[in-house]
Amino acid sequence: MKISILIPTYNGEETLRELFAVLHYQTVQPDEILVVDSSSTDNSVEICKKHGAEVMIIPQDDFDHGGTRTQLCQKAKGEVVLFLTQDAIPTSRDAIEKLIQPLINDSTIATSYGRQLPDKHAGFPAAHLRGFNYPSKSIIRRYQDREQLGIKTIFTSNSFAAYRKTALAEVDYFKNGLIFGEDTCTVGRLLQRDYGIAYVAEAMVYHSHNYDMGQEFKRSFDIGVLHSLEADLFDDFGKAEKRGIDYVSSGLGMLRKKRQYGEMFDFMSRVVMKYLGYKIGRKHKVLPKSLVMQLSMHRNWWKS
Repeated sequence: MKISILIPTYNGEETLRELFAVLHYQTVQPDEILVVDSSSTDNSVEICKKHGAEVMIIPQDDFDHGGTRTQLCQKAKGEVVLFLTQDAIPTSRDAIEKLIQPLINDSTIATSYGRQLPDKHAGFPAAHLRGFNYPSKSIIRRYQDREQLGIKTIFTSNSFAAYRKTALAEVDYFKNGLIFGEDTCTVGRLLQRDYGIAYVAEAMVYHSHNYDMGQEFKRSFDIGVLHSLEADLFDDFGKAEKRGIDYVSSGLGMLRKKRQYGEMFDFMSRVVMKYLGYKIGRKHKVLPKSLVMQLSMHRNWWKS
């Protein structure tokens, strides 16, 4: 089974050298590595080419979370297309081998995604979010699981995910023009076609972000925008609020257990910012464009 690794890059020289070094020692080697670079101003392109990747350079404003990844998929020769972000570093030599195993073993599995661990710089909010979203137990989810799991059924991440290319083609790959969340929306459509999605907890990468309060608000605002614009899909899988309640309970429980009471105020402040951001994002259509551009993490998206 041929494998294509696909990586979008932009000013990623801080992590790309380490990423390629780890990829070089994987037990399963890709047949090709394709990179689309959004006109980096650092040495990203040179690093990628040095390590044998084929690089396509596009203007920064032309990058689209769905459309650009679709271009990479259509160009790829592999029967399996495996997405990585430039800052997602596999934790072991067999991470790719483990990630693609469900696709090899079961033709009804359309995609698999791996576990993301907090990197060494992650604070409590970032570390807890990774632990909450990426548990230690693997699972295969199918369309009927939405009745029990709700919106969690379609959770995934293109930071470290593999897809069966023929299944992707059935749903027209990734939707163009989304503010982000192209992976989640595609997985939802694959589940609706009775494909399965595998979460492979044994396939791991280090990948996390330390957001400040403003960034927490903006990311949640964009999630609200996505859920509003793709309401038909998300309504089929349940509301996000229940998942949010579970997240708060988990975080407070962990802090109480560790007796880190001082962290509770910061954690709950972030929760409030996320909730407000999400709710306002859901109602973004009534707001002036000049304001939503200030509230969003993806300002360039609003220009188009």
